[in-house]
Amino acid sequence: MSRPITIVEVGPRDGLQNETALLEPAVRVDLIRRLEAAGARRIEAVSFVHPKYVPQMAGAEEVMAALPKEPGRSRIGLVLNGKGYDRALGTAVDEVNVALSATDGFGLKNQGLTVDQQVQMLADIMAGRQNAEGSPGATPSLSATLSCVWGCPFDGEVSTDQVAELVGRIAALGMAEIALADTIGVGDPWSVTRKVEAARKAAPDAVLRLHFHDTRNTGLANAHAGVEAGVDVLDASVGGIGGCPFAPGATGNIATEDLVYMLERAGYSTGYDLDALIGTARWIGGKIGRPAPSALSRAGGWPT
Repeated sequence: MSRPITIVEVGPRDGLQNETALLEPAVRVDLIRRLEAAGARRIEAVSFVHPKYVPQMAGAEEVMAALPKEPGRSRIGLVLNGKGYDRALGTAVDEVNVALSATDGFGLKNQGLTVDQQVQMLADIMAGRQNAEGSPGATPSLSATLSCVWGCPFDGEVSTDQVAELVGRIAALGMAEIALADTIGVGDPWSVTRKVEAARKAAPDAVLRLHFHDTRNTGLANAHAGVEAGVDVLDASVGGIGGCPFAPGATGNIATEDLVYMLERAGYSTGYDLDALIGTARWIGGKIGRPAPSALSRAGGWPT
């Protein structure tokens, strides 16, 4: 097929933030370099959160200092609030991803903010960007990820109308890309179709991105449903590692190599080297002290 699918690699951030092992910034830089050599062009490299809460992400500035800007690559920094955004601006990140929640329960646990307070926080960031347009220096691009779109560990089910209303509010602020995240892995392919359609109606001019966790073994099926619904940008984590420290029971993202295998077998273009991804998944498994959970890191690709 001529249709390309962009896979945003989130292993260095979402993949590592829930692991017991604390990897030094130099090891995380090595991971990023290996992933870029395997074809990653857009990669979530760091998170600007306080190390007291997520010690796995300590040293974000050090990681970015070791990654000089390169044409054709976008290194993303995740932020939870305005303070994190200001930290990100002091580094060489190419893109800032602002995390919000679809529910008050998760928002209060993850950021200490209700949904309305998170939207106001995002509005303040957007207003600051507009005021800084005339200042020297490149301003990193901005995207938003909406967590718990398919369910919240504290508030339960999340309705399609609830998601659509919040996506519309975010889009109205001028956000060009909005990611819908199944943070605890409770979605199914049919609800993916419904919520993608509702989000597209609420934000017709925004690029939609999807972020799935494989907690209940529906991650790849959900990714397939998203692609069938017309979404061209998906998140994935090498080896299938990851999870959220603030979401009880949440396990890893869909594995980059598993997703690449599925898409490439179907004829889609991803730009990744599957063998290099599998090798990187096995390498990071050694670093975190357990085998990576992805299917392809165990079975390999096909044909061999």
